[in-house]
Amino acid sequence: MVSLSRHIVGSEEGVKMKAVILAAGYGTRLLRDLHTHKNEQFRHLIGIPKPLLPIGECPLISYWVDALEATEISEVIVVTNDYYHNNFKEWAQKYKSVTLINDGSSSNEDRLGAVSCLQLAIDKIKVNDHILVIGGDTLFYEDFHLKDVIRRFQSLYKDNASANLVLSYTCKDEETRKYGILETDEDQRVRALREKPSPTDTTSRQACPCFYVLSKDTLQSVREFLQENKDAPLEEKDAPGHFLSWLVNRNPVYVYQISGRFDVGNLESYITCDRYFQEKIKNLPNYLQ
Repeated sequence: MVSLSRHIVGSEEGVKMKAVILAAGYGTRLLRDLHTHKNEQFRHLIGIPKPLLPIGECPLISYWVDALEATEISEVIVVTNDYYHNNFKEWAQKYKSVTLINDGSSSNEDRLGAVSCLQLAIDKIKVNDHILVIGGDTLFYEDFHLKDVIRRFQSLYKDNASANLVLSYTCKDEETRKYGILETDEDQRVRALREKPSPTDTTSRQACPCFYVLSKDTLQSVREFLQENKDAPLEEKDAPGHFLSWLVNRNPVYVYQISGRFDVGNLESYITCDRYFQEKIKNLPNYLQ
């Protein structure tokens, strides 16, 4: 177990970083699939929040926490909802680095939304470090390494204290309507993020998963975004991509390319992810690190 007093060191003065895992969703698509699927073998998953779903040999979120601790992240903040809070409380007992935050919501209808949950973490922990923001239902392929991403961020931050870093992978033409799509320049700086565009609306196929490295100088922008959109419907400010689309016009955001991801959004994607981990990740040391 990594001591909480240790930090990633990438320059002479050192760079402090915390991680926020957004885990307050209600998994409505997956739950619907579980209730309607004819095969009874998956019924035991009903009542388990997506970040705690068994993938391979452990809960999905555990892969992230194990890797974050090994990478010497100082604290891992997991934002949950009230409905699943006890599930996460039981899981978190084995992790000294984890701080749980309950967003107080009890149903999908009264959810705060991902960006508000991020602000909740910033407020409650009084964060004054850089932040890794990770979607609680996302995993990456085995060629992804946290240390490489953090090293790239440190290089950007050294040149510009307002710089931020996001991930990107190439999606298929028919998948653009499912994701936020990044448009970048020759320096790999993001110039626009289009939320679920049609394939004819953009030539880019750079899908953007929920994994952001936000500089501490950028954190105040989260509150500014929420304030500007306080009267907007939840759907217009819920997804982190909406915040990122707003941010790229104010602070520099750069892209780090990865090969792909697992998005455990429904039963089909869960089965695919679990099978992959059973076959290829099961005995892989240092996964995500």
